[in-house]
Amino acid sequence: MKADPKDQQRLLDLQAIDTTLQQLAHRRKNLPEIAELDVLGKAIGRLEDERARAEVDVDDLDRDIARLEREVDTVRQRSAKDQQRLVDGRLPARELTALEHEIGSLKRRQSELEDAELELMEKRESSQAALDAVDEKISVAREKRIAAENRRDEAISEITKEAEWKQNARRPLAADLPTELVQLYDKIRETSGGLGAALVQHGRCGGCRLELFGADRNRVKAAPPDEVVRCEECRRIMVRTAESGL
Repeated sequence: MKADPKDQQRLLDLQAIDTTLQQLAHRRKNLPEIAELDVLGKAIGRLEDERARAEVDVDDLDRDIARLEREVDTVRQRSAKDQQRLVDGRLPARELTALEHEIGSLKRRQSELEDAELELMEKRESSQAALDAVDEKISVAREKRIAAENRRDEAISEITKEAEWKQNARRPLAADLPTELVQLYDKIRETSGGLGAALVQHGRCGGCRLELFGADRNRVKAAPPDEVVRCEECRRIMVRTAESGL
């Protein structure tokens, strides 16, 4: 392929823009905020699981406490009725004795239930404290996530603006170069890690960084200035200038 030496050299300007675009795309994909958000998301997920378990503990204790309260209330009511019957004193001595025994049993039962309720209330207080602590951790983690999302969005916005500016600079440059030359350059770039053209400096290919020797060096040196020369090793377009050392 033939192309004006100046057009070949302008490929390096096109390559510089494409390299920057590639770097911007890499930056966008690998923003530290993205990794941070992934870590925070997993942490929040674990905390929410922990919160669910803590909430179940509190709910279970609330149900048990409510059950004991109902039982205590039932015992109190029964004890109050028995006490009133005892005060009335209209029962035979035998029934009065049984009633006094039942009242004593009810007092012991009430005491046992109230002790059990107090123990559950203490456990409930501890479980609620654990739930509140998890809620606080979740709140802090969510605030960090919001901050990281804002930083990510700002970084993406800046990268997008810079990429658009580079794309706007690329279009007229590519349009001003020979179509066949740009097509070859783009094809090589797509299969060579984004690098389609490289400057030859001091007898070394700027693409693969290998020095030209022997017949390969003579081939490149003998090629007319308007011939598009490609590296035998990396197959990239080798742009020659006075600094090529050939």
